[in-house]
Amino acid sequence: MVVIINKLKTNPIPPARIKNLLSALCRRYRVPQAEVVLSFVGRRAMRSLNRRYRRRDRPTDVLSFSLGEKGPDGRLYLGDIIICPEVAARQARKQGHSLAREIEILAIHGFLHLLGFEHFQGMEEEEARVRPRLLKNYRSKKTC
Repeated sequence: MVVIINKLKTNPIPPARIKNLLSALCRRYRVPQAEVVLSFVGRRAMRSLNRRYRRRDRPTDVLSFSLGEKGPDGRLYLGDIIICPEVAARQARKQGHSLAREIEILAIHGFLHLLGFEHFQGMEEEEARVRPRLLKNYRSKKTC
């Protein structure tokens, strides 16, 4: 199950679109009954989280907080992904693609962190493998 929490006044990407992407990731990594929470927050909230948990006093694009535990209901709770669309928009402009595409890329990145992938330890290779397939194909898939 995918839960989207939008702490912003605007909706940076259609919720169904991001739910479909995260559900496709759940299926791909064989955790179809897992729960993932994705939150959209502003720069101030992201800066505060980044300062508190990573000791970096600036807003960042995405943070992941892995839980990876089964609840009393038997469901696997993977954790939370937090995205700052304002930071993502700046990156999207630099990369020459849409904000929606950048948020999709960040959601994939955050999800891989929830599964335990880390930078310079297989994360980049896994992103390169999964990103082209999912960003092209997931919209037609049924959600988990």
